[in-house]
Amino acid sequence: MKKKKKQMIGKLLWIFIITALISTFFNPLFQDLKFGLDLQGGFEILYQVSPIDGSKMTKEKLNATYKSMVKRIDSLGVSEPEIVLEGNDKIRVKLAGVTNQEEARSKLSTVANLTFRDSNDNLLMTSDVLKAGGAKVSQDQSGKPAVALSIRDKDTFYKVTNKVKDMSNNTIVIWLDFDESKDSYSSESSSCGTSDSNCLSAARVSQAFASDVIIQGDFTEEEVQNLVDLINSGSLPTKLTELSSKTVGASFGDATLEKTLIAGIVGVALIIILLLALYHFCGILSAVSIILYTFFVFATFWLVGGVLTLPGIAALILGIGMAIDANVLLYERVKEELKKGRSLPTAFKMGSKSSFKTIVDSNLTTLLVAIIMFIFGESSVKGFATMLIINIAVTMVTMVAITRTLMKTFINNGYFDDKLGLFLNAKEKKETKEKKAPLLNYSKYFAIFSSIVFLVGVVFITTKGLALGIDYQAGSDISLVTEKKLSKKELTKDIKELSLNKVEIEIRDKEADIRIKDVLKKDKVQEVKKHFEDKYEANVDIGVVSNVVKQELIKNAIFAICVSLVGIIIYISLRFHISFGICSVLCLLHDVLLMIAFMAISRVEVDSMFIAAILAIIGYSINNTIVIFDRIRENLNGKNISKLTNKEIEDVANISMRQTSLRSIYTSLTTIIPVVALIVLGSREVLSFNLAMTIGLIAGTYSSLFIAPLLWTKFAKMGYSKKKKVYSEKTEKTITGIND
Repeated sequence: MKKKKKQMIGKLLWIFIITALISTFFNPLFQDLKFGLDLQGGFEILYQVSPIDGSKMTKEKLNATYKSMVKRIDSLGVSEPEIVLEGNDKIRVKLAGVTNQEEARSKLSTVANLTFRDSNDNLLMTSDVLKAGGAKVSQDQSGKPAVALSIRDKDTFYKVTNKVKDMSNNTIVIWLDFDESKDSYSSESSSCGTSDSNCLSAARVSQAFASDVIIQGDFTEEEVQNLVDLINSGSLPTKLTELSSKTVGASFGDATLEKTLIAGIVGVALIIILLLALYHFCGILSAVSIILYTFFVFATFWLVGGVLTLPGIAALILGIGMAIDANVLLYERVKEELKKGRSLPTAFKMGSKSSFKTIVDSNLTTLLVAIIMFIFGESSVKGFATMLIINIAVTMVTMVAITRTLMKTFINNGYFDDKLGLFLNAKEKKETKEKKAPLLNYSKYFAIFSSIVFLVGVVFITTKGLALGIDYQAGSDISLVTEKKLSKKELTKDIKELSLNKVEIEIRDKEADIRIKDVLKKDKVQEVKKHFEDKYEANVDIGVVSNVVKQELIKNAIFAICVSLVGIIIYISLRFHISFGICSVLCLLHDVLLMIAFMAISRVEVDSMFIAAILAIIGYSINNTIVIFDRIRENLNGKNISKLTNKEIEDVANISMRQTSLRSIYTSLTTIIPVVALIVLGSREVLSFNLAMTIGLIAGTYSSLFIAPLLWTKFAKMGYSKKKKVYSEKTEKTITGIND
């Protein structure tokens, strides 16, 4: 025994050393991540791109404008810009860390200026000689990639080329946004055509042209395409209409990051304490897995070049709680096998096998929702979805593979064979059967409670509506942080002086949020910002959302939720039965409606992140529901539902509910703890998201445990499967556990 104890301590010491070494990389890895503007300050703006001449907006024109914008942002010196094409006519630009927001706004919104100059930088022609968007990918006489230019003003083009051909240096240089103070062909001839120069191309002119021409050279296909896009961006008569914008001061970002990290550390620490209390030595193994899990998530995010945002951190902390579910499922399954009198190695083998299928099913459904969120979401929602997808992938590696490997290592040692309480907080002896109250009897009380909340929520929505943020009602949001005293009366006076229409003013200590109906233009944004900076010496953050953005957000939100629900029905119908899919979606609708009712009653603001909360709860709740349905399927053991009595159907539901109740409670606690930590200690920017998540988690827990089985029994009693048997890997035809 002493030898086994020594081996066990040695293995545990090695695990701690390896974990400690990996932990030393946390700080440099975290510091090397790309941070979004909500964590370091900066500027975000959404443009609608449209041709001035009224022609149809095409993908080619949008890409050309995008190329031009990239070139302009490079001149601002922003290290990690984020430029995203949205739909067929929108471009979102995020410039984290930018200091001069007005310079950025001015450069971005100005249409690209394409000019033709000689080798001495003298202006020869402007883009007026070209047809709009007239540059195309072509080939020269040798079949090499070249750029074809479609000439509109052929007379001017002939005169210029006729003049240049007789010059000693007969070169025409094409410039994008030529700056006389710093650009010169003599100094940039070697870099012409690269991303480091505004010089796009330099071509020799041997004869005059009065027709379309080809620019040829030693180009690759990629270089030709890039040159075509840049030339078109300079000759394209497009205009950029600002749809929304947001400025975040560096102080906002620093404070937000600090608060969120503290909340995350506290939340994770509380989860580890809970796991130690629940599972003793296996709680230590889970703590190691959590540390490795967090490191691998950050490492994966760094490898894919992701930009870490506040919603991304929220998804990570939420993901830790959800990832623990894989451990809880395993531990509870092993404990069940131990209660049947099996040895620890046998119990581990059987518990691993039975829990793995459930873990895969639950994570795949959450992954499905995360992918839908990524495809249809925008901005913060997409960032949340990215982190959630990474979380799920890493969960399968760390919380499944690593935890099981660690457990197997210590089980094979044999030290814990007679110390089940120390190892897993499991009973040393087989439990005797005892009469337990049927949990299904309590389902109606939860259904009644939900109905009451729904009705009260309907009353509030009907009379007062939801407290919509500017994301869903258009307007502007002004946030102030100052050491000076703030009052609603004085701020109302400021709004009147600025000729703005106030909607709401909220003051918290030295912070204030002012919501106005006006969609501020860039000049007005600066006027408002300067007013509050001068009067209150405040750090000012202004967000602007137009009606176009509002309509797009609402449409995308509804579409994403509907697609998620349809996808879940299809997946569960394939894996289980269509009745399980319908019951699952009804439970998900219950959770979503309860969240909305709570937001209406509490008057908490509904912003764009609320949709991320709804989708996250859909993913989490279906995770819980699949666990209970998997037990029901297992306990049915292939029996034809139509041949069961109502009493037998209820017995199946009751035994399944009892077998999964502790797991559901433990998993909910490990998920709710970090979210509550974010509410108490985190940033107010995600307060509404975290409040919605907390309500959704609570609703999802009791709907999965109590309402889902209740709905299933209703379907089962109607004999939904007259011919088809419920899928089971077993072949025996008895119902295990019904009379337990």
